[in-house]
Amino acid sequence: MNLVVLYMLLLKAVVTSFSGMASLAMVRQDLVVTHRVLTDRELSTAIAAGRTGPGPNGLYLVSIGYFIAGVPGATAGMLALITPAFLIIPLMKWAGAYANIPRIRSAIRAVILSSAGLLISASIPLTRDAATGWLASAVIVVSFAVLAFTRVESWWVMMGAAAVGLGSVLVR
Repeated sequence: MNLVVLYMLLLKAVVTSFSGMASLAMVRQDLVVTHRVLTDRELSTAIAAGRTGPGPNGLYLVSIGYFIAGVPGATAGMLALITPAFLIIPLMKWAGAYANIPRIRSAIRAVILSSAGLLISASIPLTRDAATGWLASAVIVVSFAVLAFTRVESWWVMMGAAAVGLGSVLVR
C-alpha cells in the first residue's frame, strides 16, 4: 500500500473520531474490508500492542502502520496520530465561537453517539475472531463485566487475561 494513502486513511480515522478507539470501525472498514491489507487477527494484535504501552488510546494506529508497511508504515501512523494536534488551535478558536449554539452542541452529541455505535459494530467481528473456545469466551465476558461495572484499571484486566491464557497453556 502506498504510504501517502495509508497516512490519509489513518488521518481520516483520527480526525473523525473523538477518542482513540472510536476510529476502529473506520480503520477496519478501510484496511480489512476494502483494501485487504490487514486481517481481523492482525488488527486485534495491533490494538493489543497499542493498548499495552503507555500513551493515547489511538496509539494502535502506529502498530497498524507497522503491520502494513514496516517502519515507514509506523511512521505514517504516528504522523497521522499527531497531525490533529497541530490543527487543534484553529479548531478550538472556531468551536469556541459556536459552542453555545444549541444546534452545534446537539450535532457534537450526535457525532459522539454515532461514534459509539460504530465502535460497537466494529468490535463484533473482532470479538468473533478472538472467541475461539470456551476459555477465550469466558475471558471476554469476565473482562467486559469487570470493565463495565467496576473501576478496575484496564491494564489489570489485561494482566489477568494474560495470566489465564498463560496458565491454560502451561496446564495442557
